[in-house]
Amino acid sequence: MNEQLRVLVVSHAHPTVSLGGAEIASHNLHRGLNALPDVRSVYLARVGHPVPRHAASALMSYRLAEDELLFHTDDYDHFLLSNGDTQAISRDLLRFARDLRPHVVHFHHVLGIGLEALYAFREAFPHAAILVTFHEYLSICHNHGQMVKRPSGQLCETASPIACHGCFPDIPVSHFLKRELFARGMLGLADAFVSPSRFLAERYIKWGIDKDKLCVIENGIALEAGAPARELQGLKPRRNRFAYFGQMTPFKGVDVLIDAILRIPKDIWGDDSCLMIFGGNLERQPVEFQERMKKLIADAGQRVRFYGAYQNADVPRLMRSVDWVVLPSVWWENSPVVIQEALLHRRPMICSDIGGMAEKVRNGQDGLHFRAGSSQDLADRIVEVLGDNQTWDRLRASMRQPADHLGCARDHFKLYRTLLRQKRDAAMAENPALLSHAL
Repeated sequence: MNEQLRVLVVSHAHPTVSLGGAEIASHNLHRGLNALPDVRSVYLARVGHPVPRHAASALMSYRLAEDELLFHTDDYDHFLLSNGDTQAISRDLLRFARDLRPHVVHFHHVLGIGLEALYAFREAFPHAAILVTFHEYLSICHNHGQMVKRPSGQLCETASPIACHGCFPDIPVSHFLKRELFARGMLGLADAFVSPSRFLAERYIKWGIDKDKLCVIENGIALEAGAPARELQGLKPRRNRFAYFGQMTPFKGVDVLIDAILRIPKDIWGDDSCLMIFGGNLERQPVEFQERMKKLIADAGQRVRFYGAYQNADVPRLMRSVDWVVLPSVWWENSPVVIQEALLHRRPMICSDIGGMAEKVRNGQDGLHFRAGSSQDLADRIVEVLGDNQTWDRLRASMRQPADHLGCARDHFKLYRTLLRQKRDAAMAENPALLSHAL
């Protein structure tokens, strides 16, 4: 098995177009794999409106690196996770893949691409190893894969067609059953699944994914030099710069955070503290959430400063002015990339005590936990740290190192090799003549 391993990494978007955790994780894996000897990785990312499609083909280069391509598709059914343009998959995507002849096809999402792509690749490459990395609960939950009940916002412990119908009364139970059967059937074509957190893995096992086919591998980032700590000035300097990084969506809990800031007494908050919000897309959120945010923002006044959307390359510079990173999400996050970035730059975190956040941020070592969704409990944590600079120093000294994207790539490489050996042995046991087709 000394032949160069050819890997096709498939993402639902390219990080230059959409700055999300799954996009960054998949691209970091691609970069890490190409840094390993005897591995060639090609990165294929879905793109759609408003990026125009090339007339002749759904495949586009878009001035990216030579080993990175875009696959244009807009005919997508969000409910069934289904791509209506199966011709583009068979005509363009598979034609490209047959030239590449991948030993491994690793999906980091089917969003926008469709579950049909799993079937197409399984049929075209029966001896290849096909993997799916889960980044949230989209296969289980129609509510943006967040497993949060509508309209209450309560966390959903167990999904079922009947329970899902309760969140979406206009969609019949039978349709949710069809969705579940379709997702299970298509995912069943994969040889293995990867989860970046134990918490998310356990949710998928509970849903029905074979635990023997699911591995937990943390997402990795490039371990560059961390940003230096902010220089303190004044007679009584404090570590009082709190930052939020991410999209301004109802699930991210930014409203919980601003409400918490409003609850802190003026004599404790003072005139020198501030909440710095790095993120955008508020205008794309539900009207009710926009209105709630507008009121909170107006009430917060000078306590909150908005800096708009940012690029991943901006993070080291932005971290220079930050003391604390706050993660107030109200859903069971999987493995937010901002946690890895905060660890890299050694910025202690204050985060919700649920899901992958509670797993990744060790309470009292990497940061502090607060009760998810509770503005008052979050306010209490902030009051505590404002009154004691030693907490910041102690946490900073005990923070762990984030996962390296090269180590992440090596872990995936081992998994790929194991899967290919298993497939080869199984094929040879069934028909020894297939040896010539195996890696």
